[in-house]
Amino acid sequence: MGKDGNISGYPLFRIDLNFDSLKEDVLSMIAGERVPVNTGSFTNDMTTFRTEDDVLTLLIHLGYLGYDQENRCVFIPNSEIRSEYVNAVSASDWGEVSKALKNSADTLNAIWQGRPGEVAERMKEAHFETSYIRYNDENALSYTISLALYAARNFYTIHREPAGGKGFADLVYLPRKRFPEKPALVMELKWDKNAKGALEQIKRQEYCRSLECW
Repeated sequence: MGKDGNISGYPLFRIDLNFDSLKEDVLSMIAGERVPVNTGSFTNDMTTFRTEDDVLTLLIHLGYLGYDQENRCVFIPNSEIRSEYVNAVSASDWGEVSKALKNSADTLNAIWQGRPGEVAERMKEAHFETSYIRYNDENALSYTISLALYAARNFYTIHREPAGGKGFADLVYLPRKRFPEKPALVMELKWDKNAKGALEQIKRQEYCRSLECW
């Protein structure tokens, strides 16, 4: 997939095709999710796309999506291909989503350098564009963070809802062995609640204790 949204140089597919849920599902897969697909309607016509399922099925055939036959869902199979999707979205007209991906390294640096105001503003802008994804709830927040902090994949392994000391944190970013100087990031996501409650829960549930043995 090239920077203009084409695959392997073939001018036959753009990830911004106007199908219901296509953008949503592409963003979900970039964030690490799997999405359902019906491969039965695909006619092997590489120029005509009638539904989102046709697009996703073609991407399976071209090797740009993995297919879980048992659960009938698709996913991005590795980090190299995920990077191609990110490049395509960054070059597409996807508003603040494209901007968030382009600026993810700056957002990560703002976290490391302790600039919470800048981080909050960047997250707010990204969330405005991604809030339609499984709507204003904690799933939408996790997608927002995954996209806004995409550059963190170079430095961290990312865990969703791992076991904590006495409960579960929603997202934990653990530094890779090559970057022991980077701080671990523990995130508790709350929709329509304040940050104080989330911080109190992190402390009360002792989420950070689980980091001691990782």
